[in-house]
Amino acid sequence: MIYANMGIGSVFALADDLSGAAEVAAVLMSGGRSARIALSGPPYGSDPVLVADLDTRHHPRAGQIVGEAVRHADGRRVFIKIDSLLRGNVAATVAAIPAPVVLTPALPSAGRVVVGGVPYVDGRPLRETRAWASCPDACPATVAAALGGVPSLLVPLAVVRGGVEALALALAEAAGAGRVAVCDAETDADLDAIVSAADPGACLIGAGGLAAALGRSLDTAGPAAPDTPPLSDRPVLVVVGTAEPGAVEQVKVLVEHGARQVTLDAWPSSDPAFAQSGQEELARNARDAAARRIQDALTAGHLTVVTITPTSAGAESSTLTASLAETIRQALTLRGQTGDLDLVLTGGETARRVLDALDVRELTPVTQIHHGAVHSRTPQGTSVVTRPGSFGDRDSLLRIATHLRPDLVLMKG
Repeated sequence: MIYANMGIGSVFALADDLSGAAEVAAVLMSGGRSARIALSGPPYGSDPVLVADLDTRHHPRAGQIVGEAVRHADGRRVFIKIDSLLRGNVAATVAAIPAPVVLTPALPSAGRVVVGGVPYVDGRPLRETRAWASCPDACPATVAAALGGVPSLLVPLAVVRGGVEALALALAEAAGAGRVAVCDAETDADLDAIVSAADPGACLIGAGGLAAALGRSLDTAGPAAPDTPPLSDRPVLVVVGTAEPGAVEQVKVLVEHGARQVTLDAWPSSDPAFAQSGQEELARNARDAAARRIQDALTAGHLTVVTITPTSAGAESSTLTASLAETIRQALTLRGQTGDLDLVLTGGETARRVLDALDVRELTPVTQIHHGAVHSRTPQGTSVVTRPGSFGDRDSLLRIATHLRPDLVLMKG
């Protein structure tokens, strides 16, 4: 049995993208409990708190990968991170879990709640928002709909708030019927109640809100001490893998504070049809030129932000991120050293592709700068900040950059 002999504060977490993995790790660690993020495996190691990025958000074999990974829990409690907007392979992920499942994608801190089994974003049903505008599939109207054919049982808000005993009974009823317990939740207190009532042998599946509730329940070690990095003269490279309006505004703030911006196009050279069209050399030359521009910007200043054109944003995600990551790798290779700068990577897939290109296989989370923006370090000491592409206020990237380099705030012209 996977969940036998569980240790207090011991968690094995799986995530479908890297920014989500970092978000979970940041809320599971504490002053007396470290965490590690694995970008490869199995095996995953025996860390008391291990978060594995399975990179399955868009993977056609997501269920198989999750099913294999969960067998390596080794007595730790299992948590699985999914997108709070229910994007990705949610149904395949849930179907792969052999244990009883308690699920809620609620993330109250971001205005994302579940009432009557319906996901809402800032008071509007998810289906009425543009959150799925770039997704090829139709947005689900309910959490149950996102599960496809996986049987589920709704645990309404009145039961969630009806006391631990009543809630535990409802969760046990769902488990006994072989159904996923889909829980309503509007507040962090609701999420705390769900974690408290869930059987330790159940698999918790949710967004960062449920992960944070699990972190609060683990022990009394307290939160991790805020990280105050020493003043550094290392350049900071910010990579923004989206051209959505919010990200454009965040980049604008960085540029106002002295950042040098390099804007790239997507080059689908991995597509055989593109190679046959005779444009492969043109794409390679464009990437080489872009890498030199990034290197020149890094040499000239302390803060460089790499962005994509709005037309590139419409390119297939895997093509865009692969091109972006290869260009970053080339730029850092031109420097002769890849470890003499710090990285800020927005978007889970962008972050994963860039770190794969740089052969980074694990991260140790240090602190959370703001919700979703997690500062980690590689084994070589490079700082890496990851953040979901859709998160943060207008000053998000500036806050991240000045966390890494406090003197950058003085550079505003």
